[in-house]
Amino acid sequence: MPRKIHINKYQGNTVYSVHVEDSFGQEHHLGYYNKLTPEIMSEIEADAEMLWQNEVKNEPSSMDKAIAAMIKADKTYFTDDRGNHRDGLD
Repeated sequence: MPRKIHINKYQGNTVYSVHVEDSFGQEHHLGYYNKLTPEIMSEIEADAEMLWQNEVKNEPSSMDKAIAAMIKADKTYFTDDRGNHRDGLD
């Protein structure tokens, strides 16, 4: 995957949110900025380069794997033959 810098400003917000995507597709949040001056942009680029030089693929933790297994079991055991999810909590 390509390395990217994402700068977003959502409608109604007064700040820019900056995320960096590494070659594994993982996003890293660099922070919020009120203005994007040339000095701040060079700082963002330097931080992104530092992340890209030291990137490591994060493996899912045992908690992440357990939650994924519980979600899969919930969908498997509480879905009827028509695809409706019925767990008794509705």
